[in-house]
Amino acid sequence: MTDLKKEAEEAVGVKSREEKESVEEVLSNVSLAPAQSLWTTEASGSVKLRMDEDCLQEPITVHQMFKASVEKYNSLWALATRKKDKWEKITFSEYYHRCRTAARSFLKLGLERFHSVAILGFNSAEWFFSAVGTIFAGGVMTGIYATNSPEACHHVASDSKANIIVVENQKQLDKILQVRDRLPHLKAIVQYSGPLQKTVSNLYSWEEFMELGQDIPEKDLDEIIRSQKANQCCVLIYTSGTTGKPKGVMLSHDNITWTAHHASRAGDVQPANSRQESLVSYLPLSHIAAQIYDLWTGIQWGELVYFAQPDALKGTLISTLKDVHPSSHMGVPRVWEKMMEKIKEGIAHSGYLKKKMVTWAMTLSLEAHQKGINKGEERPFLFSLADSLVLEKLRAELGLSECLKFFSGAAPIGKETVEFFLALNIILYEAYGMSESTGPHFMSGPKAYRLASCGKVVPGCKFKLANEDGDGNGEVCFWGRNVFMGYLNLEDKTRETLDKDGWLRSGDLGRADKDGFLYITGRMKELIITAGGENIPPLPIEDAVKKEIPIISNAMLIGDNRKFLSMLLTLKCSFNAETMEPTDNLSLEALECCQQLGSQAKKVSDITGEKDKEVYQFIQNGIDNVNSRAVSNAQRIQKWTVLPKDFSVSGGELGPTMKLRRPVVLELYRQEIEKFYM
Repeated sequence: MTDLKKEAEEAVGVKSREEKESVEEVLSNVSLAPAQSLWTTEASGSVKLRMDEDCLQEPITVHQMFKASVEKYNSLWALATRKKDKWEKITFSEYYHRCRTAARSFLKLGLERFHSVAILGFNSAEWFFSAVGTIFAGGVMTGIYATNSPEACHHVASDSKANIIVVENQKQLDKILQVRDRLPHLKAIVQYSGPLQKTVSNLYSWEEFMELGQDIPEKDLDEIIRSQKANQCCVLIYTSGTTGKPKGVMLSHDNITWTAHHASRAGDVQPANSRQESLVSYLPLSHIAAQIYDLWTGIQWGELVYFAQPDALKGTLISTLKDVHPSSHMGVPRVWEKMMEKIKEGIAHSGYLKKKMVTWAMTLSLEAHQKGINKGEERPFLFSLADSLVLEKLRAELGLSECLKFFSGAAPIGKETVEFFLALNIILYEAYGMSESTGPHFMSGPKAYRLASCGKVVPGCKFKLANEDGDGNGEVCFWGRNVFMGYLNLEDKTRETLDKDGWLRSGDLGRADKDGFLYITGRMKELIITAGGENIPPLPIEDAVKKEIPIISNAMLIGDNRKFLSMLLTLKCSFNAETMEPTDNLSLEALECCQQLGSQAKKVSDITGEKDKEVYQFIQNGIDNVNSRAVSNAQRIQKWTVLPKDFSVSGGELGPTMKLRRPVVLELYRQEIEKFYM
């Protein structure tokens, strides 16, 4: 047993082998709903739990988890909202009671057991109250991405049989009003931010909503809460739909409470009675990564959650981080990339002496980390000096001066980004999992870190690599209490994802080293199989191109069923602060690169269509360098083109968590791709 596993077991009260209870003894003290299988596709269904001797935490409901936390953290601050330049905070006791108030109001509006409350809007205290209140009231909490179109909102609300939809503002309300007539289960809409601008039947302001349930007796709510079982559904996470319509991932109370307990301990999250953690909530709560990290882990360990402004990803996130100084921070790779670009821009505008100092300090830091300083060796004197004189100030510019843990999740992160932050003395701990595994199944952390790895399996969980090849690469498969119940109303898709023994197939290719660290090497569905039968994972080649050619923002490899590989490229550009759409203006880093090449280009359109020979030759040289390291001729990029605009969420090429939506890109740029093979 590893030290990490021992510490995690001690932290959650797991008994020694001599005094361990059996699974049967634990379950004899717990009331669960009858279940015949490890999976179900019905919202009202129940499942057998994947309990074994390494996974003996008593199954509990969300309410039981919250109630236990309130007893421990009662008067500690729980949530903080910025209003009129001041942070308004509420305690865990107030938090719990507002969730109960929301639950009674949902019951008043007619929320039915196992029907959903869909929440559409940016992160807020009201989002949290609605989410937890829905579960207390016996419903199923369902998030809708704030970037969804009206039709995408309709799919989620219809599929989950939403009785109530909670929207942030008029913009989100308008989406629902467009599809309301096609939602037969919908009984009411609640708006939690801004004044109501329209008179619409069964539309309530947040203040009106919170008053609605005053005549619902507390004992009625308590009766519903007592009827809930840990092996029943309480949360729906809709996959972001990179292929086909989003599927409703059904998560049980036990999925949520067990994962909030164990995965966070693997990430070294501290309970508030030891040291209260603080974080900024800004990533979409409809996604499991943010929901586990912000909402459920926050309740489990008594964290203080600050809510960012709705325009956080348009530029205000760093000012919020500077204001609150969180103890931990999580970002998707694109967020870390944006931070990297901001620091690079700051360095570029610095004087000669400061540039030399920063380069010296970052070089020392990166070398120290690559030699293993993260493993606890004593810091070299020069590294400590560089950190205190230079790197601390750079971290402060990001609002991360007091941050102790930095996490990256939801998508693979590039080696260049990881190394840049190591040069700032920031170790990005990568988490790896799926919506179907309630988020993290593998975690890096202070005691489990290896460069380029996404860590070790969460204590209490298991994994295997199916159909390993000669290099040790196989499909990563999951087992544990975090594995989902099934896809709502989709039996065929559920059977495809869970094998006959209940193992969750990830669709990802990976290999594990002798110490159990996992390395993701590709995605089976993204695996390119050329006309010659060669299997090629695109990510390593795409990452190599972006690292070799710093002017490139996105690279997508093409070649499935084709005679050779080709590539679509986009250039780094600035983005519209309001719409987050890519502009025609090159980013500062791209401008500097052009100037060094002797190019006068200032816009993307100055370069595309081979108008700028210097830049095109620079790109070709970079492609040639990548090709020179290819393991076979089949893995060489033969043709490429620069697209007229960068990929974006608004353009459809990226999903809500900035994952590349390859099928969408293939369709959008079909003509450009076909020209490669004419």
